[in-house]
Amino acid sequence: MANAVMIQGTGSDVGKSLLVAGLCRAAANRGIRVAPFKPQNMSNNAAVTADGGEIGRAQALQALACRLPAHTDMNPVLLKPESETGAQVIVQGKRVGTQMARDFGKRKQSLIGPVLESFERLKAQYDLVVVEGAGSPAEINLRAGDIANMGFAEAAHVPVILTGDINKGGVIAQIVGTQAVLPAEDAAHIRGFIVNKFRGDVSLFDDGLRAIERFTGWPSLGVVPWFFNACRLPAEDAPELGRSLGGKLKIAVPLLSRIANFDDFDPLASEPDVSLEMVPPGQPLPADATLVILPGSKSTIADLAFLRAQGWDIDLAAHIRRGGHVLGICGGFQMLGTAISDPEELEGCATSAPGLGHLQVQTTMKPEKRVQLTQATDLASGAPVQGYEIHLGETTGPDCARGWLRVAGTAHGASSPNGRIRGCYLHGLFSNDSYRAAFLKSYDATACLSYDADVDATLDALAAHLETHLDIDQLLALSATR
Repeated sequence: MANAVMIQGTGSDVGKSLLVAGLCRAAANRGIRVAPFKPQNMSNNAAVTADGGEIGRAQALQALACRLPAHTDMNPVLLKPESETGAQVIVQGKRVGTQMARDFGKRKQSLIGPVLESFERLKAQYDLVVVEGAGSPAEINLRAGDIANMGFAEAAHVPVILTGDINKGGVIAQIVGTQAVLPAEDAAHIRGFIVNKFRGDVSLFDDGLRAIERFTGWPSLGVVPWFFNACRLPAEDAPELGRSLGGKLKIAVPLLSRIANFDDFDPLASEPDVSLEMVPPGQPLPADATLVILPGSKSTIADLAFLRAQGWDIDLAAHIRRGGHVLGICGGFQMLGTAISDPEELEGCATSAPGLGHLQVQTTMKPEKRVQLTQATDLASGAPVQGYEIHLGETTGPDCARGWLRVAGTAHGASSPNGRIRGCYLHGLFSNDSYRAAFLKSYDATACLSYDADVDATLDALAAHLETHLDIDQLLALSATR
């Protein structure tokens, strides 16, 4: 029987995803056949798997850390927020509908079957499964029917390592307090703890470790110093503001309220010649930007209204009048057209809206969701492009005759007659080194990064970092306990 261990956190953003990725690469480097698993994730930053489904971007990175192709079993339940109270529900890679948070809370226990089914398939194929929790088990108001933390650990008989974030402050209270509020049967699943994101001299926290061990009875597996190269890995939870500054090519990306797949911009942010500015709500689009990229969105019509509420539609029109360039990706592509129609209210809001009108195309939302890996060719440079599509809409119109990519012998995307405004459905464009080089060259900028190789090297550095600061032998021994 395969071993398994679950990394849970005292709260959100304590570094669970990064720890799991590093542990997966460390195990793989030791010759262990390892796979990642997250029972339930909530993110609009999704990845497409080889089996044609969707999982959270963090699990795709963790699969890469294991040197495996991403698979839907690695994240069997994915929630993609569409509003403040509702989310699209993805089960084993497939969209099953949209539910309000209150309704999902009532039905989530019914999803433990698919969750355990996926987990057991992974266990049958690999020596070790490293499981990531969601949020915190201390949210005991969510314990009934839980499938993300202790509910899963109990059902699957998986030992838990609890992680606290010392950078936030109060890590002793985080860990000791979690034990204090947990039911005794849940606390019994926890076999040790990790203190993450330490800055400075680790030995200064020796007394803190002893205090946590004294209060909880749990052993410490180590204190992990801040991993400064984490910014070189694709992020899942939130795009950072001002990702890169100082490059001669200035690119602006408005931070939509339901921005999706924002890791599209990570390769650009890593290039020295690029200054990438993620523009927060309430701030104008910079007038000195050469290029504005409208990103993907989980709720295109709602985010189009949000864009207008910030005045970004006016900024964008002024940018175009000054001779600026615009690229729309997925939802951003749809917004650039003349109209968006959602007759079946698939996005759960208005049934139609006028677009920005910068491309002569129209989009109709349809229930058949397109989820696939896609190979394309950039017609201008001949560079190959490997990417992926995740969208509901179908876009047609005169400017589609000027598609600038070719997919399976057919033009893809759309361009304005002067070529300064373009759109497409393909995510992952800039992860392709040859295409990114050609794209930047068209703006008199130079690409110098080998993106995939850089990510892989960063995962190795993360694994070495954890090998240095964690007792991974003890963690692997704990994974064999039930």
